[in-house]
Amino acid sequence: MQPQLAQSQKTGTAPFLEIRNVRKSFGGVQALKDVSVTLHAGQIYHLMGENGCGKSTLIKIISGAQPATSGQIFIDGVQTEGEVAGDLGAIGALRAGIETVYQDLSLLPNLSVAENVALTGQLVEADGSLARRLKLGALYETAAKALEQVHLPTDRAFLTRRIDTLPLATRQLVAIARAIAAEARLVIMDEPTTSLTRQEVNYLLSVVRKLLDKGVTVLFVTHKLDEVKSLGGHAIIMRDGQKVAERDVTTTNKAEIGHLMTGREISEARYRTEPKIGATLLQVEDLSQGRAFKNLSFTVRKGEILGVTGLLDSGRNELALALSGVVPAERGTIRLDGRSVALRSPAEAIREGVGYVPEDRLTEGLFLEKSIQDNVTLPVLNRLRNFFGMISQREARKLSEDQITDLQVVAPDVTVPVQSLSGGNQQRVLIGRWLTIEPRLLVLHGPTVGVDVGSKDTIFRIIQRLADDGMAVVIISDDLPELLQNCDRILVMRQGGIVADYAAEEVDEDGIYQTMAAGPATEAPANMDEEAAQ
Repeated sequence: MQPQLAQSQKTGTAPFLEIRNVRKSFGGVQALKDVSVTLHAGQIYHLMGENGCGKSTLIKIISGAQPATSGQIFIDGVQTEGEVAGDLGAIGALRAGIETVYQDLSLLPNLSVAENVALTGQLVEADGSLARRLKLGALYETAAKALEQVHLPTDRAFLTRRIDTLPLATRQLVAIARAIAAEARLVIMDEPTTSLTRQEVNYLLSVVRKLLDKGVTVLFVTHKLDEVKSLGGHAIIMRDGQKVAERDVTTTNKAEIGHLMTGREISEARYRTEPKIGATLLQVEDLSQGRAFKNLSFTVRKGEILGVTGLLDSGRNELALALSGVVPAERGTIRLDGRSVALRSPAEAIREGVGYVPEDRLTEGLFLEKSIQDNVTLPVLNRLRNFFGMISQREARKLSEDQITDLQVVAPDVTVPVQSLSGGNQQRVLIGRWLTIEPRLLVLHGPTVGVDVGSKDTIFRIIQRLADDGMAVVIISDDLPELLQNCDRILVMRQGGIVADYAAEEVDEDGIYQTMAAGPATEAPANMDEEAAQ
């Protein structure tokens, strides 16, 4: 479905938002260089580019979260107060009808659904102050109307529920409901489909289309070209702090968009060619963990890349944690090279040569304030100690430098903090950490979540090289194109059981998804709650 041409474009009236020659500097680093963007009412725009290109900085300026160094912002043809774009400010942006759904959602975890949805209106009314009491009646009424539009419950039990008790997909919809409640004219969505299943993504995109039908402008920040093509509209493409192109999505193919984003050709073909598969390394037999999964059995051979997918409640995430010792399985057997091993902690997994790259690199994987060197060498500190028990800084530096060179991490030095790197480079640092243990088995849980197309290409090539060197690799992901491009086999999980084992070359995305979303799994117990309680 294509959005209708905006009224402002039909009549020649002023666009809703115009940004002219915006610059932003952090110290000596210029994050934005004379960026100009025009957004018309009722249109969808896709802000695209590699990690570190300036997308996040631009949306923070538009939302009033950061001031620009120079430039101008016009709303409905009227320049905002002051000579600098950053004069808009957070409350000024809200007052203008600009709402932002950040990747971290920016919801207040200790507040209720209703408070999160309807708080914006009362903040604007009070000019940013909440020194007075909240109008609870109006709060619940406003929240209920907005929640109804995204098909979420409106009863008092849901309205009063704490945000941090809700699944991620539900929180995404709550954040969008907040924008609706505020009667937003522009909704900025910063990678809103990250960590969502295909089913949840499809529903979120339907909500986006409803916003467009109501005349709301949507700025969609994403790396996922399939979603861009599905929604249509205009692609605003950035590279190195500059807007390099603007294209009609319907007439521009994915390869061209990828080239504009990265400056190089990005292949959509399979990365997995001429695999060098050896003897069986991993044997999993009757592995069970409460209600999460039951009686899982499969093998992985040396040099093989096995994909595992399924919906959020399929047990795939819990399987990743069990294989890495983070949350050990309760029953069953895991063998490596024919020997039974107990993976009851991450330390035991490391000793057995199992590396684990978690899905959420920011909260589970990396120490953002620490240096690249500290992050990379963490699992092997004992190996780096000298005769006196002190860590050899020379060896630690050499090891971390070798890793960032091998994994093509773009960084001035291994001493810089990880938080200064782009998302793609952070992910490569995390992979590098686990390669220091020289694993026999590498478990990658959502290895490219929040990573741009250029970094994905680099990571995919690294995975292929590791497998070619004889490493067994398990990729657990809901990104079906990623699995199809990289894996030899793909296991599909549903309701705690394995329901299919496909050769990756003999199945397509639709076939996998139909298996994922089918009815109850015959392999899973009829009542897993009862069995878990026994």
